[in-house]
Amino acid sequence: MAGLVAKKCITPLVRRITSPEYTVQAAYHKKVVDHYENPRNVGSLDKTSKNVGTGLVGAPACGDVMKLQIEVDDQGKIVDARFKTFGCGSAIASSSLVTEWSFPPHCFFLSLHGWIKFISLLINEALTIKNTDIAKELSLPPVKLHCSMLAEDAIRAALNDYRLKQQDGKIEAVKASN
Repeated sequence: MAGLVAKKCITPLVRRITSPEYTVQAAYHKKVVDHYENPRNVGSLDKTSKNVGTGLVGAPACGDVMKLQIEVDDQGKIVDARFKTFGCGSAIASSSLVTEWSFPPHCFFLSLHGWIKFISLLINEALTIKNTDIAKELSLPPVKLHCSMLAEDAIRAALNDYRLKQQDGKIEAVKASN
């Protein structure tokens, strides 16, 4: 009888301590857990397209690798963003957040008339996304700040790749016209 009572008293305590949900919540902020469990914009875009920029960055110290791609329309607005990340929960969450901030329907503002208008970031505006903003939004601890730095590096690398493709396209057009 005493063994049965002891088992009933101890079992719920053990379940709470060893529960995966408890461990995850203790280690990461709820925003990180949300982006990790429900990542936004996972996938790839056609890297051969002239309107797609690809950034591939990594951190050898921790083993995190991020591939972030952006698609830009003819007006210079980001219309799509996708990522694939191999790394910890903070790295995945940082990648997910950056893609979420980059294009509609997540980029919006409230107009003077109370309407919500969806806007796309211009490629120059995407350069204003800083690792400190990512870290603040996700409440990353100091030991995980490198994940937000990787995400900032990935968006910059994708934008640089896009710009390089645009310059190559202009050079080819000039050669073709000669």
